[in-house]
Amino acid sequence: MTEPFVIVGGDAAGLSAASKLKRENPDREVIVFEKGSWVSYAHCGMPYYVKGEVDSLTDLLSLSPDEIAEREIDLRRRHEVVAVDPAARTVTVESEAGRFEQPYGDLLIATGAHAVSAPLDGVYLDGVFTMHSMDAAGALRAYLTPPADTEAAHIDGEYVDRERVETYAAMDPPESAAIVGGGYVGVEMAEAFCAHDLDVHLFQRPDRLLSPFGDAAGDQVAETLREHDVTLHLATEVDELVGDGHVAGVATDDKQVDADLVLVGIGIQPNTELVGETAIELGESGAIATDDYGRTNVEDVYAAGDCAEMCHTVTGASDWVPLGLTANRAGRAIGQTIAGTPTLVGDIAGTAVVKAFDMECGRTGLLDHDRARAAGFDPVSETITASSRSGYYPGAAETTVTLTADWDTGRLLGGSIVGEDRAAIRIDTLATALDQDMTVSELERLDLAYAPPFSPVWDPVLVAAKVLNGTLADT
Repeated sequence: MTEPFVIVGGDAAGLSAASKLKRENPDREVIVFEKGSWVSYAHCGMPYYVKGEVDSLTDLLSLSPDEIAEREIDLRRRHEVVAVDPAARTVTVESEAGRFEQPYGDLLIATGAHAVSAPLDGVYLDGVFTMHSMDAAGALRAYLTPPADTEAAHIDGEYVDRERVETYAAMDPPESAAIVGGGYVGVEMAEAFCAHDLDVHLFQRPDRLLSPFGDAAGDQVAETLREHDVTLHLATEVDELVGDGHVAGVATDDKQVDADLVLVGIGIQPNTELVGETAIELGESGAIATDDYGRTNVEDVYAAGDCAEMCHTVTGASDWVPLGLTANRAGRAIGQTIAGTPTLVGDIAGTAVVKAFDMECGRTGLLDHDRARAAGFDPVSETITASSRSGYYPGAAETTVTLTADWDTGRLLGGSIVGEDRAAIRIDTLATALDQDMTVSELERLDLAYAPPFSPVWDPVLVAAKVLNGTLADT
């Protein structure tokens, strides 16, 4: 009898793999171990729940435990896998009932990632949050809600850390918030805190926000945040969080800014401790190294999601870009592979979108010239601004596009788009072009749709390609 398919981690990659395998091979036993209580939830939706645009915490669930059980997946929450023994083909599991060994036929490590807070002093003070768990989101919204209105915040679900939520629900709401980090989480949470009428300060060590999105996006987002009364402290490093029991402020090298609440959003790291004592190899990023099918270097052991590397479509090298679609897509492919149909997990381009109030940003591929040179390219970039619709049609807004290409071959390497009128979704055109190894000339010749409500005759993407192609032609 075949041993079960064992999955460590009950979120995007893990449950996508489990669901796909059960659809393809209903008779195969699938066991999913999840050390926490929450499964299959939308990390990216948390800022909008905290803001209040998403009513209920459980609205962020893609699948409930009952729905998972209906798929005949053996989900075991509050079961932590603490060791892997590839030679014995077992994992060691700890639960409230004790410790036991679970044999596996195939193993998927989908342990995700964790928010980085060290080496920042003071991160364990009350009132300090990271935004990488449902319990944190629930506690933060409870803190932002007046005690008399806590029930209206819909901090529901039988899985929530009730003690933590009730502790913050009993506190008077904060009047000021400091955000450490100007990436996705920092920008989105600035908007969320403004919705609660807080005095918001954002600290960023680089001199621009959203560094991976390029200069134009960072500058326009900064302008938008300032227009909404967010105080920016750019090129400023936070030394420590100060307070006595509860956070009282943020200290830099030359000042202290008072804050009743601090959100730390300085990045995440892959959860790879589980494989540290095994022969399973890590890549240069520190995430688990995998091949085109999600396989590790150890037989019948796979890895996917925020703990695993994948192949970058531009460089052809392994890279670590933890994003939701990447995890879901890789997990689904691995489930199909284990079911008997080898399926590529697909390449990644780091395609991402984010918004700050009405300002939308998208990015994909290689934008940074130093990184492009390290990959063997000779990069050149052009930035243009064009209208999002025909100029005479209502709703048109400026859209700024940056494209980067290789001087020698004309190959498109990456791009960034920022604007207020459906700017972010235009990045999908560039992501598709990268996947097909298009040159800038080929991008310029794409037959993109035109109608006044949607685009000018020359879409901003095509305008950018035309300008960059002209630069390349002049060499």
